[in-house]
Amino acid sequence: MHTKRKVCVKIIIIIALISGCQHNYSRKDDILKVANSKPNIILIMADDQGWGDVGYNGHPYLKTPNLDKMAVNGAIFDRFYAASAVCSPTRGSVITGRHPIRYGICYANCGHLKSEEITLAEMLKDQGYLTAHFGKWHLGTLTRDTIDANRGGRPENDEHYAPPWDHGFDYNFVTESKVPTWNPMVTPPASTGDVGESLTEGDPFGTFYWTASGQIATENLEGDDSRVIMDRAIPFIEKAAVSNTPFLSIIWFHTPHLPVLAGSEYRQQYADLPEDQQHYYGALTALDEQIGRLRQKLRELGIEENTVLFYTSDNGPEGMSPTGRTQGVTNGLKGRKRSLYEGGIRVPGILEWPGAITPGTRVTVPCFTSDYFPTIANILNIDIEKYHRPYDGSDMLPFVRDKSKKRTKFLAFSLREQAALIGNEFKIYSSDSGDSFQMFNLLDDPSERRNIAGDNPDKLNEMIAEWRGWQQSLQASAQGNDYFR
Repeated sequence: MHTKRKVCVKIIIIIALISGCQHNYSRKDDILKVANSKPNIILIMADDQGWGDVGYNGHPYLKTPNLDKMAVNGAIFDRFYAASAVCSPTRGSVITGRHPIRYGICYANCGHLKSEEITLAEMLKDQGYLTAHFGKWHLGTLTRDTIDANRGGRPENDEHYAPPWDHGFDYNFVTESKVPTWNPMVTPPASTGDVGESLTEGDPFGTFYWTASGQIATENLEGDDSRVIMDRAIPFIEKAAVSNTPFLSIIWFHTPHLPVLAGSEYRQQYADLPEDQQHYYGALTALDEQIGRLRQKLRELGIEENTVLFYTSDNGPEGMSPTGRTQGVTNGLKGRKRSLYEGGIRVPGILEWPGAITPGTRVTVPCFTSDYFPTIANILNIDIEKYHRPYDGSDMLPFVRDKSKKRTKFLAFSLREQAALIGNEFKIYSSDSGDSFQMFNLLDDPSERRNIAGDNPDKLNEMIAEWRGWQQSLQASAQGNDYFR
């Protein structure tokens, strides 16, 4: 069946080539858009993986051969950003294409995904897609009656009940928030990091995997957490492929968020390094192994050329500790997780779409996670203007296909007292809620060492005015104005 499907796609391409003069299909990407009118969509996200925490970015020790292959076979984003420097807001930007302050997710464990929001899953279900979410959710609680994770099951948090099955996802295997990267349901030693004082080593960790309302997973929960997640994602993909149904699969790993620990087979690959590095690198190599497993399955099913595969991280690496498990690197970028300097928000970004994306593509235009929603909408010819609300992202494909060298829409950020705005060349940053700004030329100074705010006052004022106008738009959205147009 899948061989026939690939043949059909090729036939469509040939027909389009032959009749191109009649239908004005003069470019390969236009032909592929016809052939792949409803491609499968897979969005993968790591948790706290730094800009430098991949082999293809020159890491001296870390082994990520499958991510490296994915990068070679697709497009690498030299300047890809998480929409925030902490996880929940970034995740909300992926799901909606909007900055989460618009609907009340201000930080990790803050607010929830509101029912009035239109999610990727809801948009694609209207197009006949099967939808699924696997791994970390962190956009609201998953239960009202069972004590779970950071907020779930506690009466004071009942208003934040917002599970993925209420937001358009047909299949689910999700946690509210973090779990250990090895044996995810079991409390690890305190040395693994971020283990609460109320937890006892060897006892339940207190966070569950949920598959639906009131349904907790109880089987196949041992060993590497990335493998546990992929064990659920692959059967879903197989089911969709067998039924010849397009699918959306969101796969959000917990790795390498604390608590970080890896199995012996992965630590052994770094046996010459200190123990903390063995665990950190081992956990990421275990995640990478699952990327290879997924890509191989797409090839086996014959759907790799009709599948759009994205990979990124939700923010920069956790704060560095020489003797702890937070071993992530930024490759010299300033700041880390929780900072709107480059090291806190610039993250790995890869797009693979065989046949539609030229292997070895490098995208130098800045892009971020809010771009996923409008990009996918444009692939499917969906006009998001019909939803009558402001979107913070833009379609990335013109940058990937080298049709546009510059971005017309700024990347805007707001996180507690911090503010930032990023353009093609310049960036402004504030640590005092936008009262005063620094300015950097990211092309000449990606490490943000030289504040040039006094060198180009006209550009500085232009960007400050742009950020403040965007901030007013956020405030209007936060008041619910977007839902009554």
